[in-house]
Amino acid sequence: MKKYISRFHYLTQDLPNRSHAEQTQIACENGANWVQYRCMSKGDDELIAEINEVAAICDDWGATLILTNHYHLLDTVDAQGVHIEDFDADLVKIRKIIGDDKTLGASSTNPERLLFVQSLGVADYSGYGPFAHTDTKPNNKPLLGFQGYRNLEKLDIQIPVIAVGGIQVADVKLLMDTGIHGVAVSAAVNLAIDPGAAVKAIYQSVY
Repeated sequence: MKKYISRFHYLTQDLPNRSHAEQTQIACENGANWVQYRCMSKGDDELIAEINEVAAICDDWGATLILTNHYHLLDTVDAQGVHIEDFDADLVKIRKIIGDDKTLGASSTNPERLLFVQSLGVADYSGYGPFAHTDTKPNNKPLLGFQGYRNLEKLDIQIPVIAVGGIQVADVKLLMDTGIHGVAVSAAVNLAIDPGAAVKAIYQSVY
């Protein structure tokens, strides 16, 4: 089942001065139509309460809500899918658990992993990065840069590729010119002086 995959994936993050719900409200009212709720600091009860807040906002604006990793909560909350960051996760098993109707995304950091995710036939898209240095999700994987995405032209990549990791507003247009499907952005919006303006600028660069 081929699903709609936005070209702009907005990710919430744990911030000291702005809740995930407040972040979602700002993003949605400025044009974001795909929200990935990314919280690794709470237990299930807290997660469910907050996801329900976020889901209500997404419903109001007609935005897709994706959970980061917490696929076990999909039966409990109103979310449209899950993005799995764990490279060791059994994506085939997760697809069986969540069913065909839910969107399933998976992370990749190199062409081999990207081709592997595609070959499984269960993921609807793959986040591919890191593009540049990021403190949002620290890792020691090689930075891809623009050339890393241009190199995908040499491969038979059919799955939608979403660039992720350290992407700034000024990078978006150049990344889209490499032929990828879209971008995933967190800090470039959440830590911006004017988050709403950052969302609008990114949206205009991907569509």
